[in-house]
Amino acid sequence: MLSQPFKEPVRVWVGLGFPRQLNSVVDAYQFAMEYCGNSPEQRAAIRACKAALTGDVDPETARGVFVAFATKKGLIAEDWLPPPIRGGRSSHV
Repeated sequence: MLSQPFKEPVRVWVGLGFPRQLNSVVDAYQFAMEYCGNSPEQRAAIRACKAALTGDVDPETARGVFVAFATKKGLIAEDWLPPPIRGGRSSHV
């Protein structure tokens, strides 16, 4: 079971808006397993990563399924900008 690197890393938000770069199938698999939830997209990402780890599919296929999951959940960190803060107090000076 070898983890192949992705051609291009996937950047996701973790915790309180901290970016994390996922460079390989193992990284994506661990993230999907640790993510709180049980959606069909998450289960598909986990299955795709497992298949890539065993050599049944190529790493880029697993990456595509993982990106679909992360996009659906709003986890993709584009340009490393933190997500907007919603529902916070407004300050008037």
